[in-house]
Amino acid sequence: MTPAADVELHPWNVGFEWAEHRGPLRRLTPEQVEQFDELGFVVLEDVFTDDELAPVIAATDALDAATDRFLAERDGERFSIAERGAITFSLFPVLADDAARAFAAHRVFTDLCHDLVGPEVRLYHDQAVYKQPEKPRRFPWHQDNGYTFVEPQQYLTCWVALTDATLDNGCPHVVPRLHRLGTLRHHFADPLGWEIFEDHPDAIAAPVGKGGIVVFSSLTPHLTGPNTTGEVRKAYIVQYAPDGAQVFRGDAGLPKPAPQPADDPHRQFPVLVGGEPVAPPPR
Repeated sequence: MTPAADVELHPWNVGFEWAEHRGPLRRLTPEQVEQFDELGFVVLEDVFTDDELAPVIAATDALDAATDRFLAERDGERFSIAERGAITFSLFPVLADDAARAFAAHRVFTDLCHDLVGPEVRLYHDQAVYKQPEKPRRFPWHQDNGYTFVEPQQYLTCWVALTDATLDNGCPHVVPRLHRLGTLRHHFADPLGWEIFEDHPDAIAAPVGKGGIVVFSSLTPHLTGPNTTGEVRKAYIVQYAPDGAQVFRGDAGLPKPAPQPADDPHRQFPVLVGGEPVAPPPR
């Protein structure tokens, strides 16, 4: 077990202070916002209907099938942290499908961005993550900002359950309160991915039904458990950052590199401008 006192800050995390959320609010209650600020996450059940999810699932299923074919041709059926029959990552559904593109700009997400990010917000990243039952394994404790360092460090992850996410099939787990420290130092746990610690005594499971969302900060340590069922657990993850966010890519042990803007017009399009939702541009 790793107590909070033993974690180290990422070398580029200098002077971070968690920004509280005060409202006015469009989607969340004051109690939900208070939990998000205190614990780093909130679970929203029954947000999307089956009809709303159906075209998104069709799009992510098609991408996952392509990912499976790609992995089948790789040595060991692996690429980076993806492994055929274990966990697959299909990047940027918004580039491949109009239904995913429209979904990423859904009023639910723009409301959450208004409540938890600010008035000027872009889609930062999106991916489908499918956890297979064939080779059950855990995913390491990490922060999203531990994979790619972004400033402002505090952006938003919406983990959308395309199937029920349970303790048995690999629902998210989070460690509360550490998000308030900013980005933590990670190490690479080969072949699983970047990791802060192996376990933590304060971990909380966050199961969520199909159509629900686990909403958490880019700074909230989280993982998903193994899938020990006979069915695929499916999730679509959409992330949102303030307009003007910058990305720093490089070895954390080296000086901070020059930033790159997170404003790819094809996939990092605005979803809020002046606090008002905007439709995504055509593909």
